[in-house]
Amino acid sequence: MCRLGWVSNFKWRRAIVLRSNLGNLEIGALQVPGKQRHQELAMESTQKKSSNSRVHRSDRIKQIFALVSMVGFGGSAIFGMVSLFGSGLSSQHQQKQATAPVSQESLLAAQERGYETVLQREPQNPTALEGLANVRLQMNNKVGAIEPLEKLVKLNPDRADYKALLGQAKGK
Repeated sequence: MCRLGWVSNFKWRRAIVLRSNLGNLEIGALQVPGKQRHQELAMESTQKKSSNSRVHRSDRIKQIFALVSMVGFGGSAIFGMVSLFGSGLSSQHQQKQATAPVSQESLLAAQERGYETVLQREPQNPTALEGLANVRLQMNNKVGAIEPLEKLVKLNPDRADYKALLGQAKGK
């Protein structure tokens, strides 16, 4: 004996089943959107909305963090440049004030001491000898310029300019 009927197979599916003495034979499954399936669809929709909301919130936080970082970096760069230029201008102003009382003679005397210090370590240094001779000539110390000029002429006999300076220093 065979009987045809509906059997509830899952929460949201029903199947057409042919029942006989040998057992049940499922012919086909029908998807019936019932109350439970509607609730499952509503939950999936809510989960998608919640997931989208989290992603949007995460993106928004990243954008805010990037904006705050850029503003902080820009502000610190501007602050650094302003303080750099401010200190540079004030130090230039202080240097101008400090250099005003220093005379040309004291600068030449300091250069002379520097060249003499180099010549104590390296008596044959042509750069220091030439610098010392030039400084002493600028100070109108022709007698003091003769010694380094003689050493220069001795080290470089082919240089005519050293011989000319030596002749001027000796008054020839």
